[in-house]
Amino acid sequence: MHNMPEINLASPIETLKKRRFEIVEAALKETGTGFLTAYTQALDEYFRDSFALSKVGPSMRLDKNPYAVVALGGYGRREHCVHSDVDLLLLFEKKIPDQALSLVQEIVYPLWDAGLDVGYATRTIKECIRLGAQDFEVLTSLLDARFVCGASLLYTNLREEFTNKVIGRQGAKYLAWLKETSQGRHERFGDATSLLEPNIKDGQGGLRDYNVMLWMGKVLWSLHEPRDLEYMGHLTHNEYSDLGRAVAFIAKVRNHLHHLAGRRNDQLYFEHQRTIAKALDMESSGSLKGVERFLGELQSHMQAVKLLHSTLFLSLSEKGKAKGRPLTGRTLEPGIELSRDAVCISSPRYIVEDPTILMRLFWHSAKSGVPLSVEARRLVREFAHLVDDDFRRDEKVISAFEFVLKSADGSANVLEQMLNTGFLAALIPEIGGIVHRIQYTQYHVYPVDSHSLETVRHLKEFSAQTGGDSLEAALWAEVSPKKVLLLAGLLHDVGKSLMEPDHALAGAGMAAKALARMGYSPANVELVEFLVENHLLLIKTATRRDLNDEETSLSCARKVGTVNRLKMLYLLTVADSKATGRKAWNNWTALLLRELFFKVSQVMEKGDLASRRTLATVERKKEEALKIAESEADRVLLRVLFPVMSPRYLNGVEAPDMVAHAALYHRLGDKDAVLDVAGSSNPDLRTVTVCAKDRPGLFSKIAGVFTLHNLNVHNARIFTWRNATALDIFSVSRPLDPIFEDEIWQRVEKDLQEALSETLCLEKALENKLASSKAKKVRTAMKSEWVRVDNETSSFFTIVEVFAYDRMGLLYQITHALFGCRLDIWVAQIATNADQIVDVFYVRDFDGQKVDAPDEVAAIMKKLEAVLAGTCPG
Repeated sequence: MHNMPEINLASPIETLKKRRFEIVEAALKETGTGFLTAYTQALDEYFRDSFALSKVGPSMRLDKNPYAVVALGGYGRREHCVHSDVDLLLLFEKKIPDQALSLVQEIVYPLWDAGLDVGYATRTIKECIRLGAQDFEVLTSLLDARFVCGASLLYTNLREEFTNKVIGRQGAKYLAWLKETSQGRHERFGDATSLLEPNIKDGQGGLRDYNVMLWMGKVLWSLHEPRDLEYMGHLTHNEYSDLGRAVAFIAKVRNHLHHLAGRRNDQLYFEHQRTIAKALDMESSGSLKGVERFLGELQSHMQAVKLLHSTLFLSLSEKGKAKGRPLTGRTLEPGIELSRDAVCISSPRYIVEDPTILMRLFWHSAKSGVPLSVEARRLVREFAHLVDDDFRRDEKVISAFEFVLKSADGSANVLEQMLNTGFLAALIPEIGGIVHRIQYTQYHVYPVDSHSLETVRHLKEFSAQTGGDSLEAALWAEVSPKKVLLLAGLLHDVGKSLMEPDHALAGAGMAAKALARMGYSPANVELVEFLVENHLLLIKTATRRDLNDEETSLSCARKVGTVNRLKMLYLLTVADSKATGRKAWNNWTALLLRELFFKVSQVMEKGDLASRRTLATVERKKEEALKIAESEADRVLLRVLFPVMSPRYLNGVEAPDMVAHAALYHRLGDKDAVLDVAGSSNPDLRTVTVCAKDRPGLFSKIAGVFTLHNLNVHNARIFTWRNATALDIFSVSRPLDPIFEDEIWQRVEKDLQEALSETLCLEKALENKLASSKAKKVRTAMKSEWVRVDNETSSFFTIVEVFAYDRMGLLYQITHALFGCRLDIWVAQIATNADQIVDVFYVRDFDGQKVDAPDEVAAIMKKLEAVLAGTCPG
């Protein structure tokens, strides 16, 4: 008998490390779930080799107290990603021997040393049963249990006792707990189908929802394999195929995330999105970037998981409600019943005989406030191809659709049901192009299709607002016809499917074509077309133009035409902004938009009287300021300053602020600049008023000093009095150190005075700061940045617009570049939304003239584009 060669016990781990590296490298170049299977097999082989070569195992008398190695969690489900935990159970029959710790050291410690996260438990069958009955987390882990090696009979006994003693007794309670924890998880991690940086594991529509579906199936239907969801009739063939593709794609993305982060990470942060899109060979097409293709596909797959997860829970709920109740419900019309708190269709033959019943299903859902049954939704998907132009023009279909459009969104959320079943895109094919369409910005919260539904929802909320002084509610009551406004809300972004530079103009034509096909009157089609084409007019004007310039209001009034259109456009703008997200709609935006609305409305309603009204308002403000002034000296100063205050200042500033600014002017004296700091309605912002002797480049120096002290400008209003005094009002972020805030503002004022007197070399100080800050790190630009020079809008100024992604020092660099072009800034609109800035400057050259020579315009654009590209410091 030959002596067996001594085997190196480290060899299983060395084999695993080598195999793991090969698998990961291969997986990053492939698609599908091949990695998950291969990695699971590699881990299984490690444990089997370790079991076979174990020195500790034989000493434990396996004949009397056998043990088994059991995989749990994602490893048990064969869904183990690159840096997922390896969950393990060392299962013993009767008791845990003293040598169990040595066994753990022999099997688990090498995995830890190799950098794997391993969680293990050593338990007997009896302990597993007891803990599974007491703790649903333990129960869940045992649902995923899979035999790896050792005594297989031991594992079989565990499964039998677990099924009989735990699932049989705790199943109903466990399902209720599963539903409750799913809802809590969704609230915590959010809807992954509509978040900018989704959690692809725990968010709604993530891989955990898929796991929940399997756990539910194992408890309810003794599911052995995921495919049993189809074999047992709980999902259709198409649904299961969609689920398989979705899970494979999300798992692929998760592997890339783990690999990029070098650790377990399930949050799809912006910095990883472009890299993963490139790794998945998502190429750009026209204006649709590769990263937007990637996010759109990911969103569609997560939406599939979300819908199928909710479908199984809804199916479970319907079956639960059916116990002890008759199968048939109340007949709503021939072929449609209200049964088990769901709108059902009696038989597919009713659809074949009259396809318009598909639209009436949704009408009944909206009327009753009850959702479609799972089977009804499936039938809608299956028969949506029957929707043709005759169907779309049917008067009863249009009437039912308009009823749904106007109905309040309750638990049924009928428009969303129409979207998710594919029926809405069948009815209005133009919507199909924006389904799962992602806009790659930190500005848009929802995909375009969901955003459009959110816009309609916000419009309908205006009708529900009662009491108070809600402008939106009042305008909603006045506009007509309301269905036109709702249709415009639904269709306002369909142009984004064409990838045209002007999606509003493209969408207007698409909306007109869609509504004409549906038989709407020419007047209603033309009104929707106008609203879609101009749905950005008010918000762009409010945030990018000088509202104290009468030309702004007059130009807007001429474009809009009628008061009814203005009211509709205002409501659409508010709803669109709210649906875009919190970063697009804030108090500042709301105030600017409302101010523009009232000014344009006055021009439309009063015509030439608007100018006279403005003059009367200014006189009233002056009288109010004199009353507010505390002393005769203050009143004298105000009377001296009123003639030198610019009309724009008098129009745009309220009386109490005029008094405060006069006091600040008095404090200026012979100094170059002084400032005053006040709180804001937003606790994170401060209102900083700078009074200074006007000079070219002043705005740039103020912006530079703010940058020097880590103060970010959110918006600015600048005024120049006729006595060469600049009065600039900034909304800036509060200092990072709240304890020494007063001292920081004192240093800001001191540095500004020194910068203006040239004792502080601001350019050098900023160069050093930006070089040592994180502002120099490589940015992930999500869309192109641009510069526009406009000589048409204003009769007296050249307007320079800059759209860019924000970073430290950018405002200083832009304004310094304008100064370098010998331009004087007279008006500035500074808007920061999320990570985007839209800065608009009304400028003249140093001789007080507009800059309209082509070569001068080209030079300005070249200089600013170099700033945005980082090739020119400004």
